[in-house]
Amino acid sequence: MNKFERRSAAAAEQAVERFEKDIHLRGGKVLKTKLKMMPFRWFNVSGSACLAYQLQLERLCEIGDDYYLEERCERREMVFDGDSCYQERMMNDLTREREKMLEVEAESQERSFQYNRREAVRYAERWWNERNPAYQSFADNCTNYISQCLKAGGAPMHGSPNRSRGWWYTGDNWSYSWSVAHSMRWYLSGADQGLTARRVEKAADLELGDVICYDFDGDGSWQHTTIVTAKDGRGEPLVNANTADSRHRYWAYEDSTAWTPNIEYAFFHIED
Repeated sequence: MNKFERRSAAAAEQAVERFEKDIHLRGGKVLKTKLKMMPFRWFNVSGSACLAYQLQLERLCEIGDDYYLEERCERREMVFDGDSCYQERMMNDLTREREKMLEVEAESQERSFQYNRREAVRYAERWWNERNPAYQSFADNCTNYISQCLKAGGAPMHGSPNRSRGWWYTGDNWSYSWSVAHSMRWYLSGADQGLTARRVEKAADLELGDVICYDFDGDGSWQHTTIVTAKDGRGEPLVNANTADSRHRYWAYEDSTAWTPNIEYAFFHIED
């Protein structure tokens, strides 16, 4: 392992330390950790060496009398100035191939429907660390992924072709609420047809298939969205997410580099 790869591995170890501190504060412990850092591309930017790599984490956790496995798959890049890393960031997912989705009718008639939480979670588990080629993929893919999960659960779309209205996706167009975290948060808080939700007071009130929105800085700009796919031994949600691909991650994100003491959460129960 060369000096650049050692620096990447050190950054990964720091992520592990943040997580272990977080779970200890929750009264749990990590029984086993598996960490794998896989460099896959070197390139140059304005004369600086850059390393693109994939970080895979698996952690067997114990909370109360319950055990669960958390998994993450993050694609990152580092830019080096001599021997020092002066920038580390999530790698833009610009090279994934996709196939155009068959045109669907986005303007649905208002109707009664049963939200299939099992199917929403099944989709979330299938695509947590991959991108479904039937949909457009984004550098910040979190809300796009959550929308796909909700659609897999049978949530009806409406509002097409007005991008600022409703919640919908067609093969070459989509609403802001489909793909933008800030827009989804405000759509869920006020929608009265199609996909609707009810805000609840605390995370433990959520069920599988429900949604959490995150304002990391507490400044009114909502930046992230996750879906509840399991619960730990104390009834607290574990979530799946894209961008920093995660499976069964503790909902509070206190081990994230984006977390601040001013963080705000919005907990949404999807109406059946």
